[in-house]
Amino acid sequence: MDRAPGLSARLRLTLSYAGFLMVAGALLLGAVWFFTLRHLPEYTTVSGGVLPRSILLRDLASAEAGALLFLLVFGLAGGWILAGRMLAPLTRITDATRLAATGSLSHRIRLPGRHDEFRELADGFDGMLERLEAHVAEQRRFAANASHELRTPLAISKALIDVARTDPGHDTGEVFERLHAVNTRAIDLTEALLALSRAEQRSFTRERVDLSLLAEEAAETLLPLAERLGVTVETCGDITPTAGSPTLLLQLTTNLVQNAIVHNRPGGRVRVETRVRPATVVLVVENTGERLTPRLVATLTEPFRRGTERINTGHAGVGLGLALVKTITHAHDGTLTLTPRPAGGIRVTVALPAT
Repeated sequence: MDRAPGLSARLRLTLSYAGFLMVAGALLLGAVWFFTLRHLPEYTTVSGGVLPRSILLRDLASAEAGALLFLLVFGLAGGWILAGRMLAPLTRITDATRLAATGSLSHRIRLPGRHDEFRELADGFDGMLERLEAHVAEQRRFAANASHELRTPLAISKALIDVARTDPGHDTGEVFERLHAVNTRAIDLTEALLALSRAEQRSFTRERVDLSLLAEEAAETLLPLAERLGVTVETCGDITPTAGSPTLLLQLTTNLVQNAIVHNRPGGRVRVETRVRPATVVLVVENTGERLTPRLVATLTEPFRRGTERINTGHAGVGLGLALVKTITHAHDGTLTLTPRPAGGIRVTVALPAT
């Protein structure tokens, strides 16, 4: 934004300090002048003679003028120094802001000293830079991973088409079937990316939603998959009303249940439970499976990260399941918690504000 040039904050503070000092000095000297006029006699005896009142008042006026001049110089010099010391933290914050504007998010102010308004501002700015740096790094990883994931099906499609062109005797039915599978995966990935973008922008209308009904719907929809893989799905819990997008919350629940099914073992179990707390409603999805370390679990919400191999390679997925769950949860002002189970598998807890 273009602004008209003006006085610096340091100069304004200096003039304020000097002006206040001059006003205080003028009031003090005015009080002295008032009491002098009131109590000074017409003539005063001094060594060497008698002085009239007018001469004494003239000498007093000269002395007061000199005092005011001294106060002006002292106020300007002292105010300039004090203003510089007071505004020094702002200079460091401004320098950090300019560095951040050029794309350098790794710089931190780290203002020393005890806690005050300037330190609070600097610490808040450092925290913002830290979050921005982490967000930018996450977006860069996401863009690189998304490019890689999208490039793979396109490269496979190109190879299949080249085979069909160079080998007319090749079974075209097999080529078409593989092309259909590859294109379906690319479409699923694109739709997942679009859903992730919509959730991040919070471009949805909030409605009253019962998480328990969404959990039952997701479990019923995925029951054929669970039966085919030999996994048992259990649902239970209370009525859990919240406010949000039914479509996105159903996507969240479906992703969690599907992940719990495909990242499991034959004969495993998936438990879906809804709970009501004083200010929140909770959706808990846990499964059996391989043992996971807390360090690995902490990375599962990143795009295109997987903790274990799926028990069914026919359900490849797109690698955005928990990333989309995290984004939808945050878009609904909720919290997402992933905890490894001691016996194996993982427990995922989504807490959303209760209506």
